[in-house]
Amino acid sequence: MEHFFTVLVIINILVFFYFILVNGSYIVLIILSYFQTKQSREKENLYELSGLYGTNLYRTVSILAPAFNEEQSVIESTRALLNLQFSDYEVIVINDGSTDQTMQKLIDHFDLRIVERHVAKLIDCKPVKAIYGSRKYPKLIVVDKENGRKADALNAGINVSRKDLICAVDSDSLLEADVLRRMMMAFTENQEIIAVGGVVRVANGCSFRHGVVQNIRTPKSYFGRIQAVEYLRAFLFGRTGWDYLDSLLIISGAFGVFDRKAVIKVGGYLHETVGEDMELVVRLHRYHREKGIPYRIRFLPEPVCWTEVPEDWQTLSRQRNRWHRGLADTLFRHRVMLFNPKYGRLGMAAMPFFLFVELIAPVIELGGYLIFLLSYLIGAINITFFLLFLTAAILLGVIMSVLAVLIEELTFRRYDRMWDVLILVVYAFLENFGYRQIYAWWRFKGLIDYFKGDLEWGEMKRGGAFKVS
Repeated sequence: MEHFFTVLVIINILVFFYFILVNGSYIVLIILSYFQTKQSREKENLYELSGLYGTNLYRTVSILAPAFNEEQSVIESTRALLNLQFSDYEVIVINDGSTDQTMQKLIDHFDLRIVERHVAKLIDCKPVKAIYGSRKYPKLIVVDKENGRKADALNAGINVSRKDLICAVDSDSLLEADVLRRMMMAFTENQEIIAVGGVVRVANGCSFRHGVVQNIRTPKSYFGRIQAVEYLRAFLFGRTGWDYLDSLLIISGAFGVFDRKAVIKVGGYLHETVGEDMELVVRLHRYHREKGIPYRIRFLPEPVCWTEVPEDWQTLSRQRNRWHRGLADTLFRHRVMLFNPKYGRLGMAAMPFFLFVELIAPVIELGGYLIFLLSYLIGAINITFFLLFLTAAILLGVIMSVLAVLIEELTFRRYDRMWDVLILVVYAFLENFGYRQIYAWWRFKGLIDYFKGDLEWGEMKRGGAFKVS
């Protein structure tokens, strides 16, 4: 029994330091991202002053927007894409075999007609039934194809596209008008850049008119507000921190710009995964490292895409389960990079971080709670250590979230009402009591489902954050 007690004490100490390491690493990323954000804002101001934003010195862009059963939001989001402040781009909406009124609404609203367009099948995808053009909007192309899920739809869009770059967005997302010009800042300053990610913000609670955000507000629901904090932390600071270290592994599937030729060279988006966005970015890294081709993958903290997030328990749990399965699949497919100095900081820092801090975190977190409780009940640890662990775990999580909210407000000041900022600060505190533990369970279940071979997306219910007005 004495040996059992000793083992429990050692495990408890290891779990305690793991919690400190995880949250400490996040805080370091937030600090690094603060400096990276300041540098990015200074460059942006320089571009404004030099007049580069007003020139046509940019590469051309094809915006790809897959749509599956998006009848509530597809018109408003497409209209927003057609109103972007950019000289040479096309919008390609890919109807991926929708079973609702998505296609008919597109036909009716944009006055679509079938057109002849040569399509070279550079990447494999499901058959295309028809390609439509609009009498009113020359920039708009609509592809009607058989259902093959998001990766397949994006590959079809790449085949149809004719521009230098591709911008992948979700059809339930809305880009701000100047977003492409801001994204092009990275491609203009460095010819070796092959991909750039931007910020995704929560649209729930905000008001929109003709594809333009009118009032930025926090969501009204508990889950919506929690996710608003999560998105601030993950996009503005987690990914900006990895950009500072030149080791960005994720560009959100909701919003990213890629060099078309580079994507075609690596075979496009992968079908056999639910994490096609991260997998493509990691594959681009791996391909260019192995071929010795100079390249860079960047993240910019200012270009904004607004997206509708789920506000019901079941949809949110399915989404987070899928995200974790996608993470597991990507890390397993590219496990050769792990701790491999051939891949530089990617192999020695970024991949281990996502393995030990992201992938297995729910296992250790849930297991840690159970072990600590068991140890306390049988007397293996005293009440002081037990309370110290809980306090440290919760306090570090609170500090990390509150820091993200406050630094965002100091840097960008997106929310014009102090009340909204206070709401986010409160929910940055509240998420650590209940939601964080539930989220760990969702991720844990996602890991189990991955080992079972589950590749299902699950139904994503929309509440209609972007209503046509």
